[in-house]
Amino acid sequence: MVTEWTSRERLLRALRLQDVDRIPCCFMSFAALRGRYGGNRVEVVKAERAMGLDAMLFIPSAPRAERPEHPDLRGLPVRFDSRVTTREWREEVAGEWGILHREYVTPGGRLSASIRLSEDWPHGDHIPFVDDYQVPRSIQPLIRRADDLQALQYLLTPPCEQDIAQFMEEVLRAQAFVKEHGVLLAGGWGIGMDMADWLCGMQNLMIWTMEQPAFVSDLLDMIHVWNVQRMRVVLSAPVDLYIRRAWYEGCDFVTPGFYRDVILPRLKAEVDLAHEYGAAFGYICSSGTRPMLDFYLEAGIDVLIGIDPVQGTHTDMPLLKRKLGDRVCLWGGVSGAMTVEQGSEGEVRGAVREAIQTLGPTGLILSPVDNITVDAPRTWENIRVFIDEWREQSPPRSSAP
Repeated sequence: MVTEWTSRERLLRALRLQDVDRIPCCFMSFAALRGRYGGNRVEVVKAERAMGLDAMLFIPSAPRAERPEHPDLRGLPVRFDSRVTTREWREEVAGEWGILHREYVTPGGRLSASIRLSEDWPHGDHIPFVDDYQVPRSIQPLIRRADDLQALQYLLTPPCEQDIAQFMEEVLRAQAFVKEHGVLLAGGWGIGMDMADWLCGMQNLMIWTMEQPAFVSDLLDMIHVWNVQRMRVVLSAPVDLYIRRAWYEGCDFVTPGFYRDVILPRLKAEVDLAHEYGAAFGYICSSGTRPMLDFYLEAGIDVLIGIDPVQGTHTDMPLLKRKLGDRVCLWGGVSGAMTVEQGSEGEVRGAVREAIQTLGPTGLILSPVDNITVDAPRTWENIRVFIDEWREQSPPRSSAP
């Protein structure tokens, strides 16, 4: 008797490079849909399943509005040492939106950051500890020299008992939900170089990786220790897939030599830790991947998330399949912003066909990359076309897990 596969079973088999009844299609991020459900990720998963998509429930699930210190870092709350005090103030500048300042007073010294405000600044009179928006607006980044690391340690504290207890309560609800709906349970985010970029500024950090590599290595080691403390909590759920965000770890931002010497050893340790807990390890990097492929193999990641053939620099899908295809699952294949949100029907169908023919049939999870953010009629029509072409190119096969 043939048993219908659950979405979770299908995704797990794809992650393990095993045959599937059909190529799974799971959107790595779907902000336009989240917006329609007020950020309620459980309802978003239900809606994705109703659309025929495969889906994952991500924990911790706190929405961006509940992460004022780390809006772009999903996961457990970021807490400071209880002895840390902060103050923020706005400096008025004639003819401009003004300058926002934040100072941290820690037992290890003072740190401060300043950003030039703009009309599209989303955080009011608040500078988050870390996020994407402040990097291009930064006048003074938080970390500027090796001496600053003494103070930084008081801003990178392990999860507290209350946060762990709240997370475990969420785990119980999540486990019941994924069992009922047959979807994958994912957790994270892990982080490395992305965190360093937020703290230092991208241009500064790119220079320091070449001129002060020991300083950057010390910073990344501090982040790694903090990250592992958070990983252990999330992995204890347990989750099927642990995800690390690494958008800024491609060759657009670091040299292959720096990656090999500094990033790779810590990444490998984190992959090994995930495997100890029985979780697959997902690595999000959507640009600058080509020089790093051997390092992904050495690290032992299970899935490379974010294969973007349009916006991703150095993205060679045939090479990715040849180099990684028998050891690493590939997740993505179609540009979300350029093709799904802006393309014609023919362009969407052609991109889906190319992704499936090039990256499939095994070891592929089809998705727009990175995200679908625009809630507009054209976007939703192209999503319908995307799903239709996926079904056409990967019809279900009679099989059992």
